[in-house]
Amino acid sequence: MNCMSRAHLFFFGAGLLVLSLVSCHNNETINEKNVNPQSIYFDYRVWGDEDAGYMTTRLQYRVGTINLLLIDPSKAELDGVVMKADSSKMNGIYYESAKPVKEFAGSHSIVFTDVNGKQYREEFDFQPISLKQNLPAVINRGDLVLELDGLKPNDPVKIMLSDTASFSEGIDRVDTVKNGQIVITADDLQKLVSGPVHLELSREIERRVRNGTRQGGKLVVFYELKREFQLKD
Repeated sequence: MNCMSRAHLFFFGAGLLVLSLVSCHNNETINEKNVNPQSIYFDYRVWGDEDAGYMTTRLQYRVGTINLLLIDPSKAELDGVVMKADSSKMNGIYYESAKPVKEFAGSHSIVFTDVNGKQYREEFDFQPISLKQNLPAVINRGDLVLELDGLKPNDPVKIMLSDTASFSEGIDRVDTVKNGQIVITADDLQKLVSGPVHLELSREIERRVRNGTRQGGKLVVFYELKREFQLKD
């Protein structure tokens, strides 16, 4: 729920300006002009999945646990486009953009400009995981080889396979890509009962920002795809 249109301004001690959102009263927001830029923490999150078909980029700037509302000339940009502030009860103030996965593949830059005009540029690449060949509707027990695109050698990939049996152990682990492949062995599949199987493959990159304030920050990029098939003895 967008809360930006329901705001009131309050002034108190030392000239501090706080924006109190009526329907988002659990989130304090400091006007950026009243803080030291070096105390700002960058929280950058990018996520999406094949089913939704979109990648969402959310940028947040904090001092401690309090979200910042950026005031001109301060701004947040994604690939040269200035992002507008939005707000929700759960997330507080944020700057967000959504683009189709296919359009989002490639290199990107996030630029934060502080109240003094200093810029902090963060760059990252995104390639969606994809299967080179669709999985058959029915898979016999044996080594299951997944041919993948969008990954580099030794990239880590999280694999989850689950069935409908409450007692089944399932598979939940991180593997590395070798020769463009992930192999789920016949022994692995013994952990699953025959019948419907749900497969999830995801790739997550989490790192500290490379160009941040003294307080620093983090960048998280996440993408996931899902498949269903019948496992047969």
